[in-house]
Amino acid sequence: MAAEIVNPRSDNGADDGAHGEFFDPAFALHRGGKMAIRATVPVRDRDDLSLAYTPGVAKVCSAIAEQPELVHDYTWKSQVVAVVTDGSAVLGLGDIGPEASLPVMEGKAILFKQFGGVDAVPIALDCREVDEIVETVARLAPSFGGINLEDISAPRCFEVERKLQERVDIPVFHDDQHGTAVVTLAALRNAARLTDRALGDLRAVISGAGAAGVAIARILVEAGIGDVAVCDRKGIVSREREDLTEVKRELAGFTNKAGLSGSLEAALDGADVFIGVSGGTVPEAAVARMAKNALIFAMANPTPEIHPDVAHKYAAVVATGRSDYPNQINNVLAFPGIFAGALQVRASRITEGMKLAAAEALAAVVADELSAECVIPSPFDERVAPAVTAAVAAAARAEGVARR
Repeated sequence: MAAEIVNPRSDNGADDGAHGEFFDPAFALHRGGKMAIRATVPVRDRDDLSLAYTPGVAKVCSAIAEQPELVHDYTWKSQVVAVVTDGSAVLGLGDIGPEASLPVMEGKAILFKQFGGVDAVPIALDCREVDEIVETVARLAPSFGGINLEDISAPRCFEVERKLQERVDIPVFHDDQHGTAVVTLAALRNAARLTDRALGDLRAVISGAGAAGVAIARILVEAGIGDVAVCDRKGIVSREREDLTEVKRELAGFTNKAGLSGSLEAALDGADVFIGVSGGTVPEAAVARMAKNALIFAMANPTPEIHPDVAHKYAAVVATGRSDYPNQINNVLAFPGIFAGALQVRASRITEGMKLAAAEALAAVVADELSAECVIPSPFDERVAPAVTAAVAAAARAEGVARR
């Protein structure tokens, strides 16, 4: 109601279109923003006020000053995440800046609440240098139980995440990397099971060596994939190439055991799995040369690298990033539960083991319901968040990063 008072919603659509000419439901829905802060305690009279604020609040502040760990019990810190971006790689829109990124960050925050019961605050930063971002977020960290990095362009995103993990003692998670990787692994586990194969039997090709591609390659290797080759615009990332960035040199060190070189099309010859996180278009002739019962995850959105109609000619299982096709690889299946589990046990960080546990739990939700059109749950499946939350919390305890 308060948001309506400050910025009333227009019901007639007169100013809810891109140019004020036509009613657009997207503009109507976003008017005034998509979220607000809500009190969890009443302030009805003087007694309530004296408890919620001065003088009652002073007792709590003094107790926290003497025992800093009490901040988790007597503030919202242990249940709130900062959703942080610099606006440099927003959805498929690219570098649109911090202000234009806010609708996406608000959206991310309400997904945290809707699907994981986690409060989140969108923070758009007007800075681009890695050390500036790290310093700013590190100084904000005392207010939050976790940091979700969002829509920061590669390769800076890798360094921002690494440096923040070194600076703060709360979970730092770049969802564009790890959320995508967790959901991809979960779906691939089930797709392999559906076609009577194990991960170790599969050779995968990833199109895209950015944030998502690198993270997917890493988690697939951790999970025991037979082999995986990653391709960028210049072809297969291999140790023989002399034009690799530091991130891609590291990538070449743990992928492509077969020593392949050349183009994406060459890599796909006989491959069991295609994973697309790059955009572009893969020629049908290259798809046709994949192995029998291929698994195609063409996740560019809104235009998949391989159109589902083409993919279905050759693949046993097809997944995309779109909600209007079966098997949507959607990060909302992962990040709310991962943070909920980490916050539940006050984890100091999110480990590879916690990500693997999240993927296994997510896959297990539909393990008894598998079909070519169901290798991953719907985001609206109410079993998802509890399963992922419990698995991540248990993994945090097992890995020694839980603090309760």
